[in-house]
Amino acid sequence: MNTVRFMMIPGAPAPVAPFSHAVEVDGWVFLTGQMPTDPNNDGAPLPAGIEAQTRRVMDNLVLVLNGAGLGLEHVVAARAFLTNFERDYGPMNEVYRSYFPKDRLPARTCVGVNGLARNALVEIDCIARKSQPSPVSASTRRRGRSSPMAPEREAR
Repeated sequence: MNTVRFMMIPGAPAPVAPFSHAVEVDGWVFLTGQMPTDPNNDGAPLPAGIEAQTRRVMDNLVLVLNGAGLGLEHVVAARAFLTNFERDYGPMNEVYRSYFPKDRLPARTCVGVNGLARNALVEIDCIARKSQPSPVSASTRRRGRSSPMAPEREAR
């Protein structure tokens, strides 16, 4: 049976509903959507504007990732939720993009929603993967196969 670890991360924002900050199973870590709440003052007003809220959300995701022993480099997929998609999609993307190297952007879905907890403008969740040894051996790489699923080329 697989071990499942439910994590509440010290120093991360207080949950706005009944959930764990993250859940790990088989090296996959699923992070609950983060809100633009202040991790040091749960009652503080949310930041004004989509840029400030997106920065806070991303910083909160980093807090949870770090608490799980990970970083943004481990994120493989994300979902963003916007309450005003047409107005906020571009500015949210600019801030979001600044947190990742250009060549290391996770897969992502972004959707418009009718509302979010605490009247937030944005919420983002993600899936991260703990580093695992590559299943591709050095001899496979030398033969020119890009992955264990790629067809083997004939030797010339």
